[in-house]
Amino acid sequence: MLKAILFDLDGTLIDSEHFYFDCWNEILTEWGPPLTFDDWLNNYAGTTIHTNAQKLIEKYGITEPLDELITRREKLTIERFKTTDVSLMPYALETLQFFAEKGLQMVIATSSLRQDVEAIFNRNGLARYFKFIITRNEVTNSKPHPESYNLCVERLGLSKDECIVFEDTVTGLTAAKAACLVCYIIQNNTAEHPKLQAADKIFIDLNEAMQYLLATKRV
Repeated sequence: MLKAILFDLDGTLIDSEHFYFDCWNEILTEWGPPLTFDDWLNNYAGTTIHTNAQKLIEKYGITEPLDELITRREKLTIERFKTTDVSLMPYALETLQFFAEKGLQMVIATSSLRQDVEAIFNRNGLARYFKFIITRNEVTNSKPHPESYNLCVERLGLSKDECIVFEDTVTGLTAAKAACLVCYIIQNNTAEHPKLQAADKIFIDLNEAMQYLLATKRV
């Protein structure tokens, strides 16, 4: 019997890719032309800030030290999160309400910083749905390493076959499967689907996933 849902946050529950894209472009104006959103989605979305910073240093010939660039982006992000409402992904609120009514435990496993997640939840009020949140601050190894998902299961005190994961990227999928968890991908960009075939199932949106779980009597 399914007892818990482990959610990724960015791109799965909140539509944050434009937000992070805008933050990086605000910094990159002093180094060259802005990234296009297609470039962002294809080469940067779903990876860690450290990885993206290193890629951008190489792409733009940035002379600022890596750690200073990361710190600057993190400071800018938290400032913007405090004043910007980040949209929810389609059917995100309905999905959380549905699982809550079914008595399922829900947790977040994200590579974002805790201060960023708290700033987002302070504005949208979603924190009440989650038993706890695992962020980059609580782990040594971020996704695609399985540590965050293994920690979630351990803290829930459940077996892995009592849990499923919702993710949207190859990085998150790799982490979930490395943790030996069932992983459903929520991805409306069908061009990304060939990269995501390791998933147990791929859905266009969260509503489609809910309907599948009902049809298969998992909830």
